[in-house]
This record gives sequence, C-alpha cells and structure tokens, in this order.
Amino acid sequence: MKQPGLTLTLTALHLLYWRAWAALEVSMEDRREVLLGSGAEIPCVFSLDQPAADLKIEWFVSLSGGNKQRIHYKTGSEEPQVEATRYTDRISVSYNSSTNGNSVLTISSTQLSDEQEYFCRVSADSASDEKHTQLLVFQPPSPPTIEAEKHVSAGSDKMEKIATCIAENAYPAPKVLWHKDGIPLQPSDDDVYVMNSVTVQPSFLQTLQSTLHLKMVKKEDKDAEFYCEISYFTVGGESMMESDHVKITVHYSATELKMYQVSPERLVKEGDRVEIRCEGDGNLSPAITFSRNGDEIESQNENLMVLENVNRANSGEYLCSYTEDWVNYLHSNFTLKVHFMDDVVITPEQPAELDEGQNLSLSCNALCSLPTRTVWYKDNKQLDEGNILTLSSVSSKSSGTYTCKVQAPDLPELSGESSVDVTVRGKPEITDKIEIISLENKNMFNLSCSTTGHPTPNITWSLSDEQTRVDVWNMETDDSVISIITISTTSTVNASCIATNEMGTVLTSISVEPDKFEDSTTVTTGTTSSSTTEPPAETDESPKKKEHVRKESSGFIIAILIILVLLLAIGGSVFYFLYKKGKIPCGRSGKQDLTKESASKDDFWWR
Repeated sequence: MKQPGLTLTLTALHLLYWRAWAALEVSMEDRREVLLGSGAEIPCVFSLDQPAADLKIEWFVSLSGGNKQRIHYKTGSEEPQVEATRYTDRISVSYNSSTNGNSVLTISSTQLSDEQEYFCRVSADSASDEKHTQLLVFQPPSPPTIEAEKHVSAGSDKMEKIATCIAENAYPAPKVLWHKDGIPLQPSDDDVYVMNSVTVQPSFLQTLQSTLHLKMVKKEDKDAEFYCEISYFTVGGESMMESDHVKITVHYSATELKMYQVSPERLVKEGDRVEIRCEGDGNLSPAITFSRNGDEIESQNENLMVLENVNRANSGEYLCSYTEDWVNYLHSNFTLKVHFMDDVVITPEQPAELDEGQNLSLSCNALCSLPTRTVWYKDNKQLDEGNILTLSSVSSKSSGTYTCKVQAPDLPELSGESSVDVTVRGKPEITDKIEIISLENKNMFNLSCSTTGHPTPNITWSLSDEQTRVDVWNMETDDSVISIITISTTSTVNASCIATNEMGTVLTSISVEPDKFEDSTTVTTGTTSSSTTEPPAETDESPKKKEHVRKESSGFIIAILIILVLLLAIGGSVFYFLYKKGKIPCGRSGKQDLTKESASKDDFWWR
C-alpha cells in the first residue's frame, strides 16, 4: 500500500523533470521518515524522451565503506528479480516502464538497521541515471520516570544530588532539560550540574539517564517542584514529554522545639491515655529526650511521649530537649493537668424512716478539680438542681430512690452519681380498684386488689357469704401487696379488700352479681374507700359500654394473673378437683406463697 502523499510526490517529480528536457532523468526525495515497525515506501520517478526497448530499473542499498548492494531489479519486459539479501522477505517493488515511469520500493516492518541510503538506477540504451533517498527510522521514548532523592542537606557547599530522570527505548537518543518550579535549569560550574548517560540496548534502542545536582540547597527548596523535559525526533519533526513533578526532602536543623498534647483532644481526666509530642521547626529527626523533675521518661517513639492510665499525681511540668553536635541545645516545656472527681457522697447516707408530714434535707457533694453541676432525680425524672434537695411535708408518694448526678460541664466525661432510699411511714393506700374476672366455670370469679404503704400492709378479704371463698393468693414487693381471691357463687356476694398496717386501715368494696356475667371475658372494677364500699352503679347501658369497661382493666393486674396461671396451672387444677370432691376443708387463708397449689387451671384462664 502506498503511503499518503506518495501519488502527489510522483506527480511533482514528473513535472519537475519534464521541464528538464533530458533524454533520461531520475528523481527521488532527499529523505523519507518512518516509525520503527511500520512500512516504508520510497518512490523513484524517471523520464525518457522516447520509449526504450532495453529499459532496466535497479534498486541498491548502501553498505559500509561506500559500497552498494543490489536488492531488486527489472529488465525490459522480464519478471522482476529479488536478490538474496536480508531484505528478501520484507521488500516489494512496483514498476511503471512508460516514458514517464516510476518505481516504488516498499519495506515492511522497518528495523533500525534499515536506516540507510536507497539508490534507484535507471538505464535505457546507452543512457543511465541514478538518485538516492535517505531513510530515517524513529522510535519515541517511553514516558520519562523521575525519582527524587530521599535526603538532601540544606546549606551544604557541595553538589547535592536532587533527582534522576530516565527515558527508555528511544531512537535516536532523546535530549533532556531540567526545570525547577517551571524555570529551566541551565548547567553551570557554580550551581547546577547535570550528568547524562546513554545506554544502547541489544535492539539498538537507547536509554537516557540524567541526574540533576544543585549546590547550596536552601530550606525553601522543600516546597520546590522539579521535573525533566524530554525532547526527541519523530516523523514530521521534534516532540517533547514531561515527567511527573516531584518534591525533595530537605534536611535542616531546628531553631526551636514545640511540645503539645496530641491525645485526647480535650481536657485530661484520670484513667486517660495521654500522648504528648515534641517537634522542632527543622526537617531532621533528632534524638529527643523527655523528662520530669530531672527524671528521664522512656519513649518508644523518638518524638512522642505516652502516659497510660494517668491520675492526678501525673499532673505537672514535662520537658523535651535535644542537643545537636553538643552545641545547639534546644528544649520546650508542657504543663499537664489531670482532672479528677472523687466519689459522689449523699448526706445522710441512710435517712431514718419518716412519718408523713415531716421534712428531709439531702446534701450531695463530690470533690472535683473543675466546676460541677448537680442534678437530683427520682424514678428517672429530674427534680431539682443544686447540692441540696429539700423534701417538705413528705407523703407516701415521697418514698423511693433519690439519685444525685454530678458532672463537670467543661469535661462531660468527668461525672458520677450516688443514690439513697427514702422511706415514708403511712397508712395503706389502695392503688387499684377491685377487678372481677369471670373464669371458664361461670360460677367462679377472681377478684384482685393491690395496695402500698410502709410498713408493708396486710390484705384481708371480707365476704358477705364466706361459703363462697375458694382461696387467696398474696404477693409482696417491698412496700406493696397484690391479693387475689377466688370465689364460687351463683348469687350476689359483697366483697371487701381490707389493707392494714400499724399506721391505719383502708378498704374497698364491690358487689359480685353472677347473673350480669354473660361470658367468661367480663372484667368489672370496684371503688376504693377508707371506710365504705361503693359498688358499681347498675345501668342498662349498651354492650358497647360494657366493652369499654373491660378495656379499662389494669394491664398490670392482668400481667400478674398470667404469671400466676403459668405457676399454678398444674397445682391449681389438683387443688380444685380435691376441693370439689370434698377432700380438703374450705376455709380462709391469709398471706400465702405464690407457689401454693390452690385453684384449677380452668379457674385462672380467661380469653
């Protein structure tokens, strides 16, 4: 295939030599440029004033010593002939033997050794003419690589090696120009020295290695950018490439040291891991010594001191220092403050039991190295701020656990708390109205009653018909009691829950009317009174209102009943069976353990 522009070249050569009016004239280009590995086409144009019967066209390549070697030829109308040379398998030649003829030599897969002069000789009758073309083969280099020196000393009057640049596999060898911050560096005897070397590979490709040296490197050169510019010849002219830009590490002595806290990034408290760093304004890595009160502190890192699990005794002044060549002594100080908070103490620690109406003052204190904020809580609800909490005219609702929380606003991680239990003596309080739950056996009902008070109340049940009593279960928690009684009746029974302690007695009452319980899911609540019973009012309200009453039953009592069902299911069924058979007497029971085998599984299950 002919190279682009070859047709125009042949036409131009024809026109030129028609004007010459010579009997035989040969024309060729001075030079032809190709890239390594590509194909090369070399045209030869000739002109005759008349057709020649014995026209002969020959191609030669130059050899060392000025000799030539024929590589291809054609005589008259004979077939073209290829000589046995190293070109044999890589060349082809086209021929046009007219009076304005031409021949084109094509070399495939060009090699660096193909860079020679190629001659075209045309002979006709007794006339002969010969011209030549210089073939140039180029190979651009690979992108240049650059490596900066790891350590360069500032202020030295010797040439310091800065960086090395390498451009590989080029032909011919490229040229290099060094730059600093975009400004070309011209080699000179005083400040800039560039050492270049070219290595020829077995493939004849060439590698350029260039090393830049500078004299009197300055501290400011640590921020300078260095790079090399590679220029090389290729088809069509000269081109260039730049390497990456690099910075050098300039070593220079420090003029001062600085000591500062790295971790934690806040105020220090007891128990923290503290890291303190010492750095100079130089770019060397001097051997730094840490000390306190003249005692050296070991450090695994050359410029970092680590203190584990610090306490207030670690507070004080620390020193870092180093000496360069026993002349330049530098040091820096750092004052460490370790903040602390002692245990939170509430006074009195165990207050005496209070009677209703009395007053109590609680004091909360904690020794701390920072200003603190004190907040009082009861049942996770904030009550007040300040060191003193005053409880005036206490009641049973004042009983409970009081917590004092102390925190340093400047260091929230520094905090503590303490709690104290306050007990108020008072007569019982009925906390929930009596609830009635009909069981699967429509003649049996569970009644529940809960109360609080200190001392812990005792609950008893009073029934208008004691024969309906099946059993009673009581469960105590600190100052509260829950009691459940099971009754069996087909007629109305009045039931009273009576809570008593040494401070007084309260009761609540309810009427159980079996004929009003049409299904086993009905729940009815009673009223609480300190002296009288208030049964629920009888109304002719719609089933919708009854459903509303059922939904208002205490979720807490229902949860307790579920637990009782699980614990007493087996024992209760046996107890109820024996009771129905008359195997055990029917009588009242007082406070009992929840593990007592009492009622049947059917009696305690509701839908």
